[in-house]
Amino acid sequence: MLRVINKFDLTQNPKADILSGLTVALALVPEAIAFAFVAGVEPLVGLYAAFFVGLITSVFGGRSGMISGATGAMAVAMVGLVSMYGVEYLFATIVLAGIIQILAGISRMGKFIRLVPHPVMLGFVNGLAIVIFLAQLGQFKAKQATDAVTAHAGDAAASGAEGHHSALDVVFNGGWMQGADMQIMLGLTLLTMAIIWLLPKVPKIGKIVPASLASIMIVSGLVIGLDLDTRTVGDMASVSGGLPDFHIPAVPLNWETFMIITPVAFTLAAIGLIESLLTLTLIDEITETRGRTSQECVGQGMANVTCGFFGAMGGCAMIGQSMINIQSGGRGRLSGITAAIALLCFILFASQWIEMIPLAALTGLMMMVVIGTFAWASVRIMHKIPKEDAFVILLVTGVTVIHDLALAVIIGVIVSALVFAWKSAHHIWVKEGRSDKGSKVYMLYGPLFFGSIAEFKDIINPKNDENEKDIVLDFSHARVWDHSALEAIDAIATKYEEAGKRLHLVHLSEDCQLLLKKARDMVEVNTIEDPHYRVVVDYADMVDSKG
Repeated sequence: MLRVINKFDLTQNPKADILSGLTVALALVPEAIAFAFVAGVEPLVGLYAAFFVGLITSVFGGRSGMISGATGAMAVAMVGLVSMYGVEYLFATIVLAGIIQILAGISRMGKFIRLVPHPVMLGFVNGLAIVIFLAQLGQFKAKQATDAVTAHAGDAAASGAEGHHSALDVVFNGGWMQGADMQIMLGLTLLTMAIIWLLPKVPKIGKIVPASLASIMIVSGLVIGLDLDTRTVGDMASVSGGLPDFHIPAVPLNWETFMIITPVAFTLAAIGLIESLLTLTLIDEITETRGRTSQECVGQGMANVTCGFFGAMGGCAMIGQSMINIQSGGRGRLSGITAAIALLCFILFASQWIEMIPLAALTGLMMMVVIGTFAWASVRIMHKIPKEDAFVILLVTGVTVIHDLALAVIIGVIVSALVFAWKSAHHIWVKEGRSDKGSKVYMLYGPLFFGSIAEFKDIINPKNDENEKDIVLDFSHARVWDHSALEAIDAIATKYEEAGKRLHLVHLSEDCQLLLKKARDMVEVNTIEDPHYRVVVDYADMVDSKG
């Protein structure tokens, strides 16, 4: 049984959380800068977002050990708004998106993440691992090519669906490093990966400092000591800055502004919550604990509202940095708090040192995250699971890589639901018999819902009972799932009545009896044996039926 984490599980291992948080902070810097470029805003806008989102969700969110910050999924959705209306409209949009997320949390909508099937989760994990891998390939390109890739991402996202940016673009648009530059970059990346893999195997030493942090320190010292010519964090952008200032978005407060920012706000809120809650679920499985989904919605919303008022681009949970944190031993909220505060300290006091870190070290770190994140077991079991589930895994993975995470999850859930409905529609059957009074009895088995009502109407039909006057339809082994089923029962009752036959409906639950219209008088109530399940319908429909 999963243990539900405490509302404020600060730390059970301060040393592990602090060292893990420092490692995460170093990995956040290039990611935040890169996503700021994609969104078309200044690097500090992305760095401030990583600080605010990381700190507030660590304190108020529903999952200790999970890291949040500026993300690529949200950055791509922002760039069209920024290019057309400017960054101030983005800040206003982030505020509204945060409010939507808070309302989702208050409404307990976070629990619906439990409806995401396991094949969709596997596709989500695999797709995101591939996206992270492809993003790291961009570090192996010459600086001019990297700038062109970033510009292309912004232009593509701004141009709409026809030019939507794909993670695969980095593979096909050329500009790779050549000669010694490529050799040094590749060598340092592989060295970082080797250190992360081997250090935990060294007795005692592997337990002093997280392997991820040690690899960054060793490779950085090697590059500085040998004066190797390789790209560093400072080559991306300056990390130096001051404290973020409170800033009310400078946009007209009118209906036109509201109509501009609302669609984007709902998109950003949905992307942020889907990515955050799926990451939360993944960490739940790894740590064998259970986070609080609705509380996480509120925490994400509070973070984004704050970002909008402090000139930051907003964000959500980051699976890559969360995996770094978990693998480095970070379990408490202190790890996320440390990462956020350390990032702010980098901006304020240590920018010249952070800018010296080679990108190869951070690339190697993220490559190890890819290896740890990808669900390799899903490849081995692909031929053993139902082909529909295998299709869903591949579909969600593909859409995540080609388009974006939110759309992939939505499509995956819809396809899974349709597959389930199709299979369930064929699991309804009847057994015929006779009652003590000589009436013909249909004992109905299985779920009765919109997908199975056609088969239900074929089985239960007055034409099949031409020589019968009294028919009993027994629901003791069936379940009425929705309003479509109720309408089908009413329609069958009407047909039998028009055919001059008497139909008895027995063992229907009380809520089904209340919602029936035409067939209500045909129900025979047995308060001792009748089941007490509930049919899923809107309350408004119930009121209408009663009235």
